[in-house]
Amino acid sequence: MIRAFQLILSLSILVLIHELGHFLFARLFKVRVEKFYMFFNPAFSIFRAKKIDGKLKFSWFSKNPPASFKDAPEKTEFGLGWVPLGGYCAISGMIDESMNTEAMAEPAKPWEFRSQKAGKRLLIMVGGVLFNFILALIIYSAVLNVWGEEYLPVENAPMGMDYSPAAHKVGFQDGDRLVSADGVTFEQFNDVAMRMIANAKEVVVMRDSQKVIIQMPKKFMEELITGEQGFAGFRSPTVIKEVSKGSPCAKAGLQKGDSLTAINGKSTVTFPDFVEELGKHKEQTIQLNFYRDGVSKVIKITPDSDGKLGFTPSLAEDIYATRVEKFSFFASIPAGIHKGIGKLTGYASDMKYAFTKAGAKSLGGFGTLGKLFPAEIDWKHFWETTGFLSIILAFMNILPIPALDGGHILFLLYEIVARRKPSDKFMEYAQMTGMFLLIALLVYANGNDLYRWLFK
Repeated sequence: MIRAFQLILSLSILVLIHELGHFLFARLFKVRVEKFYMFFNPAFSIFRAKKIDGKLKFSWFSKNPPASFKDAPEKTEFGLGWVPLGGYCAISGMIDESMNTEAMAEPAKPWEFRSQKAGKRLLIMVGGVLFNFILALIIYSAVLNVWGEEYLPVENAPMGMDYSPAAHKVGFQDGDRLVSADGVTFEQFNDVAMRMIANAKEVVVMRDSQKVIIQMPKKFMEELITGEQGFAGFRSPTVIKEVSKGSPCAKAGLQKGDSLTAINGKSTVTFPDFVEELGKHKEQTIQLNFYRDGVSKVIKITPDSDGKLGFTPSLAEDIYATRVEKFSFFASIPAGIHKGIGKLTGYASDMKYAFTKAGAKSLGGFGTLGKLFPAEIDWKHFWETTGFLSIILAFMNILPIPALDGGHILFLLYEIVARRKPSDKFMEYAQMTGMFLLIALLVYANGNDLYRWLFK
């Protein structure tokens, strides 16, 4: 529920800003905006407001459209729908998802979108994407100013990394420490580093105090996507971050900060080692070795039926020394812009994998988006994720697909070059085709989420 709340809040902010971009550019050119809605409102609206005869009229839980709102079509109707999956800005004289063909059959009026010069219409359509990108830059700048940039340097993780089966297949071994990719040294392991590895010809790692060169295959990223297990994660010992109430841990007296090192005399160097060994002793009393404040201790404890002791493990970032880079207000602005541009170019380059068989299978819908947020409220994480989703929304909307802003922009560019508009009938068919494609993609992506939830 917390993840769902964060997802709805994030998307609401993004859609509001996106539609505000269209709205402000339309009003700048004196184009009439008939409706501006947060959330969709099939059949009825939770709330709507509009000026009629100079007075602001309000309506709660009213059917679409209430008769009182038909008297002044030149005024924008603002409202709140009940389906929290987006929102819309209905611009007069524009073929959009409302498919108001009756209005389009009438002669064009000077305040309508279709009556404006191509340049103005282009700016109105670009407004949403532009505002989303600007929002992302503002968010990244604000996050850097308030929280700074914290990361775990690769050199500060002495145990190296645990690698996925796909990484093992090309030559990586658990415990390898990343050094460089095609001569570029790794400072931290993040999405930029991951792209460096995927596109590299060779990656250098440190293994048992010796440098080892790993030759990378050309389609390594596709192999990672097919494996669905990622690439690697920092190795770390098993250190308790939090003890669950009433758990075997709590009953045995284990505490936050205890480092668990062995089960029945068998050493468990990393957390995955610990989990694997513990799973062999479900509901069996074991001898557990651990350290507390540098002192070695031994207790007897019984895992539950799932082979768990009931604690949250510390992440590598909780154990090893992280680095925090602080930014002043003025320094955070160029840094935020640089980060936003980097996120956009990185996401754009990753889109090529969506057209592979492995990439298509990995597509996800609202469930996948929800997992981007943590199970507990973390405002730094929330705003960073919202900034990234704003980048995604801007990029996806600029794609030249009918029904998206990019489709309208494509037709407008055609009009500017050819000096003639596509016919209204063509635009209607293009809009319907685009809507069909988007709905099919939405069903497919959420179907993937449902399949993974049921069978994996």
